[in-house]
Amino acid sequence: MMRGFVPESEVENMRKRFNVNGDCKPGIHYMAKIDEKLKQIKYMVDQGQYFTINRARQYGKTTILHGLERILEKEYIVVSLDFQMFSTEDFKTEKGFVETFTAELLHSDGLCNWILPDVLIRLQEMADQAASGSRLSGLFRCLSKWCGDSPKKIVLLIDEVDNAVEHQVFLDFLSQLRGYYLIREKKPTFHSVVLAGVCDIKNLKNRFVSEHKMNSPWNIAADFDVDLSLSQESIEGMLKEYEKDCHTGMNVQEMSASIYDYTAGYPYLVSRICKLIDEKVAMADGCFHPQAWTKEGFLTAIRMLLSEENPLFESLDNKLVDYPGLKQMLQELLLQGRLIEYIPGDMGIRMAAMFGFVKIRNQNVSVANRIFETRLYNGFLAEQSRNLWAAPFAASEKSQFVEQGRLNMELVIQKFVDYYTDIFSKSDEKFLEEYGRCLFLLFLRPIINGTGNYYIEARTRTNRRTDLIVDCYGQQYIIELKIWRGLEYHKRGEEQLVDYLDSYHADRGYLISFNFNQNKKPGVTKVQVKDKWIIEAVV
Repeated sequence: MMRGFVPESEVENMRKRFNVNGDCKPGIHYMAKIDEKLKQIKYMVDQGQYFTINRARQYGKTTILHGLERILEKEYIVVSLDFQMFSTEDFKTEKGFVETFTAELLHSDGLCNWILPDVLIRLQEMADQAASGSRLSGLFRCLSKWCGDSPKKIVLLIDEVDNAVEHQVFLDFLSQLRGYYLIREKKPTFHSVVLAGVCDIKNLKNRFVSEHKMNSPWNIAADFDVDLSLSQESIEGMLKEYEKDCHTGMNVQEMSASIYDYTAGYPYLVSRICKLIDEKVAMADGCFHPQAWTKEGFLTAIRMLLSEENPLFESLDNKLVDYPGLKQMLQELLLQGRLIEYIPGDMGIRMAAMFGFVKIRNQNVSVANRIFETRLYNGFLAEQSRNLWAAPFAASEKSQFVEQGRLNMELVIQKFVDYYTDIFSKSDEKFLEEYGRCLFLLFLRPIINGTGNYYIEARTRTNRRTDLIVDCYGQQYIIELKIWRGLEYHKRGEEQLVDYLDSYHADRGYLISFNFNQNKKPGVTKVQVKDKWIIEAVV
């Protein structure tokens, strides 16, 4: 039965939901399969490794940690703590930290049944503030005795360690873990320790440890190389489960490919898009819309996502304010098309990767996914529009660009040439080379706002060439923006665009060349190259 044929209240009780708030629970949420990821992480635990699940915000770390806990409990005693439950006061003093740590440990379900009586008494004294002069050293002596006498190996899992990184007591706690790890053959300790957070704990020394203490307290940690992003196949599996419940008639393979294409498997973005389609697009006006799980509905959800404020976007925006160097690097990468090579040890690149802004592909830096890229473009363009006299004409006359329900891209480009020639033709070459493509996006964006999306094709974004993909009114437009480098280079550009059109199964493309020659002839022409038509503009 289709979802639209049953009352909404009954549907709520019948099936799972897509979740973006907190960790995902298999019994009530649609989830991509993470079994293989958990298997890889468990192998690290089995090897007795200490490590950090260090990933960006909203990347599914807590879901992974809870899933890991469930499978480890069959073989290990698992101590699972969440530093989110600790207050700022708890990190101010060693005594306060020890008291809270032991209290949280003792409140873990069923854990007290595995602790020997004498150790349990001592831990209860620390938790109840009855022990005078509670110290980390005393806590770790108790934990060492417990680990030594325990019938099972003990694994420590701690979530949200970012709440602790600015406190000296946390560094001291890591030092104790490190110290016992180094002498574990003499003094028993945790079999494995897993921390989860955004910050790269290995590099805490760069910010919080004085110059004479150069060793990181967490330099014992193994590298965590498990890919936590969702594959297209795992997204497809999640949508198959949804389709089994809801019978929308979607093409699951095509939809999962589209979601992956825009998100690169970023867990929050995958779930958010699905949730928007399911709860906003499909149920618009209180009625079921079967086209929600088609390309049209998908693109509607993308527009909703890019226009909303959510915790992930707010976090990214805040990082741009807090780290101006990071913002400058991203502006150079996106607006100016500069190639940024990955250099090990570059703190700016490391910071961008840690926050999830970028990935390293073929030793070059690129924005992590199309959603982030478009979101960043929108923000940067909004700033540029305040500094550059943008195109109020495009916004006020946008209706003229729509004919019979389709965007007249040829007219858009013609008007842009007129606008550009009138306003910017006398600008110096450096300004135009740096901002020319930005100006076109500033002109285009208000025209498609609310009806279309755009993204920049990462593999062609350079300081000489950018391919812009526009989806609007159900049609797709391929636009190449390039700097004029002579006729031969221009001909190669035409051939590249034809090849690109083939890959998109399109028969028409658009080529805008920014020409700085004094004797250039601005204008728009239509040429045929092989079996394709190209609308070429020179500005």
